[in-house]
Amino acid sequence: MNQDERIRNDIQEEIAWGPRVKSTDIRVTCKDGAVRLTGSVASYSEQLASENAAKRVKGVHAIAEDIVFKLPSDNVETDESIAEQISNFMKWNTMVPVPDGQAEVRNGFVTLTGEVDWNFERETIKNQITHLSGVRGIDNSINLQSCLQSRVSEKDVSKSITRALHCNADLERSKIDVFVDGGKVVIIGKVKAFYEKKVIEDAVWAAPSVMQVVDRLRVN
Repeated sequence: MNQDERIRNDIQEEIAWGPRVKSTDIRVTCKDGAVRLTGSVASYSEQLASENAAKRVKGVHAIAEDIVFKLPSDNVETDESIAEQISNFMKWNTMVPVPDGQAEVRNGFVTLTGEVDWNFERETIKNQITHLSGVRGIDNSINLQSCLQSRVSEKDVSKSITRALHCNADLERSKIDVFVDGGKVVIIGKVKAFYEKKVIEDAVWAAPSVMQVVDRLRVN
């Protein structure tokens, strides 16, 4: 078995064993570490779970996702219904309330707007909405409030990120460079797998005052 066959089989096993992907109609091809996913699913959350399964496999350098939706005819939500559900969620969610949040929905594709304090709050909202019936895609345009930015110096932000990366046993800090410019952080370097990119991004976003992350990491 060559490397591409091993990658393909590993991805198929990740998808098959994962509880979040119910579809059995997902096909995987791989050439020189570049993976292509095709087939059909019944929800946006299944599409994301399939892509994330591929990202967890060692040796994957690039992913082309061409999975299509086949929603049950009796389970089609209108754009108005989806927008109303999202609006209520953002307004009344006790964990991450976004009182001024809005959702624009066109043909199942959602654009989110509003303001929160932390990136994990923005991601929490997006992750919850991916599971709504009828959602076909999400543009998360919720902003981070700038009031936190002035509280921490660039030097302290850089130290916080560096410390977090050093403490993570899965990362090789020497291959990662971090540049801080106000609330903007640029990360440059090489990682061995897609999941490492996620670990690094989460560590950067967890630092105080970070308003934007520019990811220039390469998977080798």
